[in-house]
Amino acid sequence: MLPFALHGYRTSIRTSTGATPFSLVYGMEAVLPVEVEIPSLRLLMEAKLPEAEWVHTRFDQLNLIEEKRLGAICHGQTYQRRIKRAFDKKVQPRLFEEEDLVLKKLLPA
Repeated sequence: MLPFALHGYRTSIRTSTGATPFSLVYGMEAVLPVEVEIPSLRLLMEAKLPEAEWVHTRFDQLNLIEEKRLGAICHGQTYQRRIKRAFDKKVQPRLFEEEDLVLKKLLPA
C-alpha cells in the first residue's frame, strides 16, 4: 500500500513548487501505470518517434531541467511571501509599557 501512496505523492503537483517532485528530479512527468495498459496520446507520440529523435528530445528535456528547478525555486519563494502576507494580516500588534502585567510561560529546557 505504501508504494501506491508514494507514487501518488511524487506525481502530484506541490503548491509550494508548482511542479511534481518526480519532474524536478527526472526532468519529465512520470508515466502512470494506467497509461502502460491503455496508451495515452503522450505515449503514442513518443512511440512513433525514431530513436535518434527521441534521444534528442530527451537530451533537450535534461538540459532544461535546471531551468525547471530554478522556476520551482522562484515559485516557492513567491508562495512563501504569499503565506507570510496572509499570516501577517491576522497578527494584531500589541504594545506593552512598563508596569503592564504579562503572563510568561516557562518551557522545560
